[in-house]
Amino acid sequence: MGRAFEYRKERKFKRWATMAKNFTRIGKEISIAVKEGGPNPETNPRLRAAIQNAKAVNMPKENIERAIKRATDKEMADYKEVVYEGYGPGGIAILIETATDNPTRTVANIRSYFNKHNGSLGTSGSVDFMFDHKCQFKIRKPENMDIEELELQLIDYGAEEFFEDEDDNTLMVYGHFSDYGKLQKGIEELGLEVISSGLERIPHETREVPDDVRAQVEKLLEKIEEDDDVQNVYHNMA
Repeated sequence: MGRAFEYRKERKFKRWATMAKNFTRIGKEISIAVKEGGPNPETNPRLRAAIQNAKAVNMPKENIERAIKRATDKEMADYKEVVYEGYGPGGIAILIETATDNPTRTVANIRSYFNKHNGSLGTSGSVDFMFDHKCQFKIRKPENMDIEELELQLIDYGAEEFFEDEDDNTLMVYGHFSDYGKLQKGIEELGLEVISSGLERIPHETREVPDDVRAQVEKLLEKIEEDDDVQNVYHNMA
C-alpha cells in the first residue's frame, strides 16, 4: 500500500466532528463549483465531483439542489479559496485550506488559534514544500474486471498509486493534483463508479512528538477545524 493510503488510514485526529460540518464544507464546494462552471453537473466536472462527495456523506438530495440554486443567485457571496501555513507545538507543520467570503476575518481567526496554542502562523510557502499535493479517487471495485489491467489503463490517465481497500471493497487511486481532471475523465470513460474524490496534502515525512506535545497539537487542530471557514487541515505529526 502506498504512503498516501497509510497516511490517510492512520491520521489520529477526526477531521469532521459533526454532520453539520460536513454539509457546510460540501455546500461551499458546490457553491465554488457552480460559480466557476455553471449549475449543470453534466458540463461541470468540479460540480459533478462535489455532488459525489455530498452523496458520500449522506447529504440529502434537497440540500444539494438548494446549494446549487443558492450559488446561481448573483447576490450570493463568492467564496475565495485561501491556504494558510504555520507551525504548531513541537515544530509540527500545519497546512490549512479555507473557503471564505471574508479573508480578513479568516486570517485573524487562524492567527489567534496559533497564538493561543503555542504555535505560529507562517508565510506562504513556509510549510507547503513539506507536503505532496495529490488528487485522490475512491471508486467502487468493479466486478468481472482484471484489476491489474485496470491499473495499467488508469496509469495512462495519470494514476501514480493504486491499491485495494479490503475493508469496504473499494479501490483508491492517487495522482498528482494537476492530473485531477484527466484522471476524473479517464475513470468516467471506463464506466467506474466514483464514491468520492478530492485533493490531499501528504507529508513527505512525519514527526514523532512526546505525548504532552501531541495533546497540545491536537487541541490546536481541533480549534482550527471548528472554524466554519476551514475546509481541510493537514499536518506532519506521526
